Amino acid sequence: MRKKDVVLPTWAPRVKPYLIRRLYESDAQGRLDDELLETVGWGLYSRCDSFLLACQARQGRIPCPACGTIILLDSRPKDALHCPACGWECSARAYLATMNNKQLNGGPEVVALFQRYIDEFPKAQEPAQKMLLVDGLIHGFHHFLTSGRTRRPVGINLIDGHLEFVVDFLDHLSYGPGSTPGVQETLQQWQEKIHSQAFGKRKTRRRPDAFLRRLM
Repeated sequence: MRKKDVVLPTWAPRVKPYLIRRLYESDAQGRLDDELLETVGWGLYSRCDSFLLACQARQGRIPCPACGTIILLDSRPKDALHCPACGWECSARAYLATMNNKQLNGGPEVVALFQRYIDEFPKAQEPAQKMLLVDGLIHGFHHFLTSGRTRRPVGINLIDGHLEFVVDFLDHLSYGPGSTPGVQETLQQWQEKIHSQAFGKRKTRRRPDAFLRRLM
């Protein structure tokens, strides 16, 4: 395969926050937007899938971007990757570099959380079920391996924006009498955890509304 023909992997982007904001606004009003729920829900699904594939690649099981075949890589990142199924080739270093600065890394607790969403979201039938799955996913946390204590929110891996923005954004989602039962309980648990962390006490550099207007 010629160098100019090399196909590098692409990773699903993080979900735009204004879509999540609008979803929660519709839910708070008791008029859950089913179309928006599908957009956000499947956007998160794609992002979780990319996250899991990236974690797998870092562990030496690299999915071929051309056909999906798993290519085993040893500990030498300078080695060339070759797909035995379709003939795709690329340097391991170039492949792994596509994951840099993409928020595609996390511990086993995050892998389990994202895998659970991948398994359950396609099977959910009712809008309320899907909303609870979305809500539980974006309010999840990384944890310290030794103590199990909360480390940082997984929202940074799923929602477009820097860490302080994502924390503040999730803090200011809309809730009301019409909200899907269970999401306000998730909010309370989220706030108890997030504000026990140092980054939960800092002011954001950009307020959510201003940042959302820039994204729209």
